Formats: sequence, structure tokens, C-alpha cells
Amino acid sequence: MNNAIYNFPLPQNEPILVYLQGSPERLLLDKELERQSQTVVEIPLIIGGREVRTGNLGEIRMPHDHSKVIAKYHKAGKAQVEMAISAALEARKTWSDMTWTIRASILLKAAHLISSRYRPVINAATMLGQSKNIYQSEIDAVCEAIDFLKYNVGFAGRIYEMQPKSAYNQLNRMEYRALEGFVLAVSPFNFTSIASNLNMAPVMMGNTTIWKPASTAVLSNYYLMKVFMEAGLPAGVINFIPGQGSVIGNTCLDSKDLAGIHFTGSNGTFNGLWTRISTNLSRYKSYPRLVGETGGKDFIFVHPSANIQDVCINAIRGAFEYQGQKCSAASRMYVPGSLWGEMKQCLCELAEDIKMGDVKDAGNFMNAVIDEKAFDTIKSYIDYARNSPEAEIIAGGQCDKSAGYFIRPTIVETTNPRFKLMEEEIFGPVLCVYVYEDSKLEETLDLCDTTSPYGLTGAVFSTDRIAAAHMCEKLRYAAGNFYINDKPTGAIVGLQPFGGSRASGTNDKAGGEYNLIRWVNPRTIKETFVSPDDYRYPYMM
Repeated sequence: MNNAIYNFPLPQNEPILVYLQGSPERLLLDKELERQSQTVVEIPLIIGGREVRTGNLGEIRMPHDHSKVIAKYHKAGKAQVEMAISAALEARKTWSDMTWTIRASILLKAAHLISSRYRPVINAATMLGQSKNIYQSEIDAVCEAIDFLKYNVGFAGRIYEMQPKSAYNQLNRMEYRALEGFVLAVSPFNFTSIASNLNMAPVMMGNTTIWKPASTAVLSNYYLMKVFMEAGLPAGVINFIPGQGSVIGNTCLDSKDLAGIHFTGSNGTFNGLWTRISTNLSRYKSYPRLVGETGGKDFIFVHPSANIQDVCINAIRGAFEYQGQKCSAASRMYVPGSLWGEMKQCLCELAEDIKMGDVKDAGNFMNAVIDEKAFDTIKSYIDYARNSPEAEIIAGGQCDKSAGYFIRPTIVETTNPRFKLMEEEIFGPVLCVYVYEDSKLEETLDLCDTTSPYGLTGAVFSTDRIAAAHMCEKLRYAAGNFYINDKPTGAIVGLQPFGGSRASGTNDKAGGEYNLIRWVNPRTIKETFVSPDDYRYPYMM
């Protein structure tokens, strides 16, 4: 037996490749984009390491060209979910007892596979299936996925190192057990890396998972599953079961062996899961761990001292990268009247300059929103603003779903700080701006703090560092990830652990040790060397 005490240092973050025309990475990506564009992949369930086909098929269509089917996937029914639960419980018997450095080596191999031979594959699948441009896919599906895998190995070592102090005549130690049961991982469409981490963070700590991927992201998620298997992940540790959320969710939540849920998605869905679990508490072996990142109504607050150009560039990126389909995307903005004239012109010019279209055209900054349901929802907010006397669309507003689900970057100016578009999550390329009087800075900070039920991300801009510090303190609970003179998006694993509270989730900070510690069930072990020879206390003798 190798009884060395081994630890993994925290890694460097994965370098972001630039994909210049003619570069090796661009040539490989273009070739893979063409291959996947011309292929219809049949995606099975993967349960206990075996491919399972149900014959109940769903389709993956390109959001930017919805006439094009690029994958068909089999959907799980109740029987397949129960099969997956059994496979996860069986795999847990050996996986949870496995030496943690072996688990770590599998994660590290998966990271290197994504970094090398699977880089163009994962990128192309994310671009075509989820309508991301090259840069947005590279930072998500490749770099952040790799960072999660590598950093989680280092974070696990830090957790295992935390041991209690021993005293005279005793040895105390802490054992970090896996949870007793299986973890349900419910992943979103917008970040391939999150889909990976929702499974691999619990898996690193010895757990096994049931993976319910978003229906619109099954293609990239399937390739991730193939990477994990090639890296050596044993059968049944992750069970990949696309399908209807209610079927998968209800079956898993009714199982006595549910140990936890790792979730990223809508506030309503997470609340529904939490509610159902609360009614099932008497049937579970233990209280399930609920870890969720939900929505956001993320803000940019501009101080009168702010640099206008800095604000505009960051607002455009923060609001419109990946069509605003980020939980962290800027969707409401507070601007002082003294700056608004010049800032309005700058924002509108930049928004109207944005090119959008097919992901294979590298000149497009924006692409399509994910599907027709999202398109119709976002358009309804734009129509609401168009018909309201309290608002004016000052840029964009055009929506066209004839060939793809395209919505122009839209900026709305409102006179009502509690206007619908200032309060509700839209999850699309819409930025609503409220102009405040410079003399009402404090009142407007209070508005920013209380307008939305969410508390995910937010940014303040100021060249006055004392003012920035004051705004940071005033908005202390308004955002779990707070930015000074930067856009409220783009958190990096290991550098800015991510998550928010209030209606934005449980704030367990993906990209830090805080998340991983939720997936262990500690046991304190005390060993006494010499027992007392009398039940009486010394002063009684």
C-alpha cells in the first residue's frame, strides 16, 4: 500500500485560446463545426455504464437555424430513472471507499482530455447546440470546465487536511464520508461547464449522481459524459438520463436514498424541488443537501464620477454577451442624470453596431436565444416596454424567429425605478435603465437594494474610491458576487467563487472549497489510549 500523504497544489487557470484565422485551434474548430453541422447524432441514456435506448426521442436543433436537427436523444421514463438510482447506489459502494487520489486522477485526466483532443468537439457542440460564439464557448465549455475539474482536486485536499486537535491520552481525527445515497444533478442549458461541475464536484468527494441535463444542451453534455468515461470514471458513478423534468425529478425525490440535489436553473423549479422534498422528509435516510444557484436581476450602478467609456463597454458586454442568457448578465442599470446624455448616445451606438447571426460567422458578437419559448418570453417584455408610457426603447427591440431565434440587443429607458423590466428576470438581451438625480444617490442605492428579490451579481462604477467603498457597503446583500469598475459577469474558478443568496440560491460558491464541503458527511473519531480504572472522580477517593 502507498501510504504517502499526497496533496495537489491549486492549478493555474486554463489559458484561453484566441482562434485567430488560420491558427491551429481555429482550423480544428472549423473542421469540427462542419462535421457536426452535417451529422445527426443519436444520443442514448447511459445507465450503469451501458447505453440504453427507449425509442422516445427528442430533437436538438440549432437555435440560430432551427430547421437544422443535429441530434436526437432518447428520453428516460420512470423505469429508466429507477434503473439509474439502482446503478448509482451500487457504484457508490466502491467509489466512496476508493482512495481519493484515484478519484482525483480521473478528474485530472478528464481535464486534460477536454484541453486537448476534445477541445474542438466540446466547443463545436456548445456553439451549434447552444448558439454560443467562439469566445463564449471557449471560456465556458473548455476553460471553465477544466478549471472546475482541476481546482476541485486541490480543494478536496484542503478539506481532507482539516483535522481536529488531539489531547492527552487520545487521538482525534475527522473522516469525510460521502453522502449516504445518491445526488441528483440538474444542469442548465447556458453553461456546459456548470453541467460538468454539478456532477463532478459531488463525484470528487465520493458521491454518485443521477444527471438530468437540460433538453437544449444534451449534445454537449453527452460529449462530456463520453470524456468522463474515457477518463476512467467507473460505471454507475454518473448516470446520464435526459428526459422530462417532472418524471426524473419526481422519481428521484420520492426515493428514500436521495442524499442531495445540485442544481442550476430557474427560481421556480428550485422552489418546487425544495417544496416536494419538505413534504417527503419522513421517508429519507437523512436530510438531503440542497445546493442551488437560481436566477438574478443583476445591476450596474453608476456613480457621477464614473468614466463613461468604461461603463458603456462593460454594460454592453455584461448585458449582451451570450444574448444575455447568463444568470449574472446585467439587466438593470442606474445612471446619474449628469452623465446620461453622453452615456445614452454611447450605449446606443455600441448596441446598434453589434452583428448577430450564425455561430460559424466569427464576425457575429451575438447569436440566437436558446429556443422558441425563450424567444417568446423575451419578446413579451420588449412588447410590454414598447406599449408602456413609462418606458422608451432607445436601441434594438427587433425580434425575428423566421430562421433562428434572433433578438437584437435592446436598451430600454424607464421613468419608473420599479418598472416591470427593472424587477423581473428576463434572461435575454434586454437592459433597462433608470436615470436618477445626482442628489438622490442614497435613495437610489436603497432602490437598487430593494427592487429585486434576487442577490446574485452587481457592479458599481466610480473613479472616487471612497464612493465605491460606500456603495459596496450599502449594497452588501444585493449581490453575492460584487464588482467594482467591471461588468457583473465572468467569474473565474478559484479567483471569484460564484453564487448569490436571497432568491438567487444557497450561495455555496461554485469554484471554491465551500461547494465541495456540502458533498461530505463528516465523522469525528476519538480513540482513547488508556481507559480510567475507576468510575469515581479523583476527589471522591
